[in-house]
Amino acid sequence: MYKIAAVVLCLLLWLPRVQAQSQPDAVPQPKLILRVHTTPEDAPRLRGYTYKTTHPDSVEASKEVKALVYEMQQDAYLLTSADSLYLRNDTLHVKLYIGQRFEFASLRNGNLSEGILIESGFREKFYHNVPFKPAEYVKLQQRILDYAERNGYPFASVWLDSISINDNKIEAALMVEKAFVVTYDSLEIEGKTKTQPKFLMHYLQLLPGQIYNQDQINASQRMLTQLPYIKSTRPPQVRFARDKAKVYYFLEDRQANQIDGVVGFLPDPTRKDKLLITGEANLNIRNIRGTGKQLGLQWRHVNKGSVILNGEYLHPNLLGTPFELGTKFNLLKQDSSFITLQPRLQLAYYTLKYGKFSVFTEWRNSRILSSANTQSLQKLDLADAKTNTYGFNYLWNNLDDFYFPRRGRLVELQLAAGTKKLLRNADLEKSFYDTLDLKTTQLSLALRLENFLRLSTNSALLTRLRGEALLNDQVFLNDMYRIGGLNTLRGFDEYFFYASSYAVATLEYRLFTAADSYVLLFYDQGYYRSDLQASLAQDYPLGVGGGISFSTGAGIFQLVYSLGRSEQQPLSLKYSKIHFGVTSKF
Repeated sequence: MYKIAAVVLCLLLWLPRVQAQSQPDAVPQPKLILRVHTTPEDAPRLRGYTYKTTHPDSVEASKEVKALVYEMQQDAYLLTSADSLYLRNDTLHVKLYIGQRFEFASLRNGNLSEGILIESGFREKFYHNVPFKPAEYVKLQQRILDYAERNGYPFASVWLDSISINDNKIEAALMVEKAFVVTYDSLEIEGKTKTQPKFLMHYLQLLPGQIYNQDQINASQRMLTQLPYIKSTRPPQVRFARDKAKVYYFLEDRQANQIDGVVGFLPDPTRKDKLLITGEANLNIRNIRGTGKQLGLQWRHVNKGSVILNGEYLHPNLLGTPFELGTKFNLLKQDSSFITLQPRLQLAYYTLKYGKFSVFTEWRNSRILSSANTQSLQKLDLADAKTNTYGFNYLWNNLDDFYFPRRGRLVELQLAAGTKKLLRNADLEKSFYDTLDLKTTQLSLALRLENFLRLSTNSALLTRLRGEALLNDQVFLNDMYRIGGLNTLRGFDEYFFYASSYAVATLEYRLFTAADSYVLLFYDQGYYRSDLQASLAQDYPLGVGGGISFSTGAGIFQLVYSLGRSEQQPLSLKYSKIHFGVTSKF
């Protein structure tokens, strides 16, 4: 009897399920009763399990029998089997043999190293006089194999050695054979792309001579989706030649270099029955010479006399390392009131699982223009200031597409701290600064959460939360965040609100008519707070609307129509906003 048990045990270690030996032919019946017969000795063991006793036909009844047998085998009744099945009138009779429950008397560590023990969670005390459940043993095997694959042993194997069975008690030793260590040989790219293997090798951290890591190969597919200028046509393949692994990626270039312009028409607050034309122009050159370098410029004319200029340059694989060096520049000229310059230098590092970590330093210099109203200065609305900050940024992204995501999440968190120094303005008397702290500590934080839920083949639901907060006892108008417009809170003019802290929640439905075309409906709910000493304020503005984005011969045409409501603006068609433009890529 125990010889038979040992044979069955060995088979269960390889096969996840045991099929019934016989299966009745399907006999159409309006209603079939399933009746299970066992020996008096097995009857108490069956009482702990439930199963359906009525079925539409014998096929469904036999499936129920198989499920019952499998469930009992996974609960350590390894010899459970349906010895015979026969149909009599409207009843399917099953003779079920259960047998005794098998237990681990002991499972010893055969040759597992300390690293495997820690990673797999194996402890001998967990396998002492406990039921032998095949599913749990398979999970233990898989944890050991996963550890081996992460540490250069993709051909490792796990088995039980020195098996003995006495009185349904199993004693065995857990063994692992690592075979030989495997290292990376090279990375190959197949497909129509100018991307250089050397750049991709450093970006994915697959360096020759490095220990093979299966998790690294799996994570590389996600990391590729974060690059806007290439797309993967097939999952990566690994080819082994003895102790070397060569990784193949199947890529194609996508049109990511960008020139686009957006034009908006807004009511002119200074001239009735006239429109104010706003605009935006963008230039982005990505993957320069296949090295992953990026250059971006943005110019925006948001309202009369106000201009924004942004610039960015990214240099990956700095000196052959996985670090990325980035520089950013921002200029804001607010009509005739003030001008702010804000350069930034950052160093980023991509990890396999946990996203992108960045550290940065930023210099902010804001000056009041000579044409500014002196009374505003006296009300402490504006001030000349220099701010030096140091910060940390974390970005995690598993969206399935860079431009048109339908599934996935994005998380971004930024923290910064520094010192703000007020600069004396010659237009004010020296005594004006006696009540102010010329040097203060300033903190800022920012959060962005996005989730794309795929509702069907051609539709997705976007939920998003964005917010920022500026923490300082002396906040001035030219320190504050600007929100409103197409990129933050739709339904309002660009940079309509001044805020020392704000949050915007978005619910957006997208119906895709093609891979790069969709229509949308959205609702934006905002909150902002202004901590100006002269005028404290807070409000809950909202925006609703819809839009369309579709491909043309010249590029991607975009049209968005929106309405907004706040304390300063009623919800009315009179204040509706229309933005449209063409995005061309090359």
